[in-house]
Amino acid sequence: MFTPVRPPFVVKRFYHRFVWEMPAVNKNIYLTFDDGPVPEATDFVLQQLEKYRAPATFFCIGDNVKKHPAIFQEIKNAGHRIGNHTQHHLNGWENNTENYIKDVNEAAKFVSSELFRPPYGRIRKQQANLLLEKYKIIMWDVISYDYDKRVTPEKCYQNVITNTRPGSIIVFHDSVKAFKNITYALPKCLEYFQSNGFIFKNDF
Repeated sequence: MFTPVRPPFVVKRFYHRFVWEMPAVNKNIYLTFDDGPVPEATDFVLQQLEKYRAPATFFCIGDNVKKHPAIFQEIKNAGHRIGNHTQHHLNGWENNTENYIKDVNEAAKFVSSELFRPPYGRIRKQQANLLLEKYKIIMWDVISYDYDKRVTPEKCYQNVITNTRPGSIIVFHDSVKAFKNITYALPKCLEYFQSNGFIFKNDF
């Protein structure tokens, strides 16, 4: 099974106004978590980040924030950044621009942020152009595939540590679907990065 952990160059070039990676300064890396907040998974992630004193950015689904406001507040209280991930986890390719922007605006009522990440990484050019008027669109250059049932916990871990470099933006998921993999891979990744001199950042 081939899973492209790093996005193709042609995609990054086409969407060149998006943030795919950060400057390679002082071994800085950027941990991000999508699809929360949800009980158990987000709680586990927050505990691990606190243990390693690792700031991160959580791209939150507005509907999940609506359902779990206390967990969302814990994310903010811990000093992590938040970003808009739409209200209902919409795929931009499967939704017209009007509906997509409406959903993002609905999420903004619950997630006040200048950062946005499109679910699935799928967004139409017109949708992106409108959002770029008020958002910084944060993508990634390393994806763990923690949500994929075909990917073992060890493979998830290897996906991250073998592809991360200074300036990398890394995607994990604080979701039920990813929970099995992150409980194994996230602590090991945090330990690996810390012991190898990487610095966790969230200043996009």
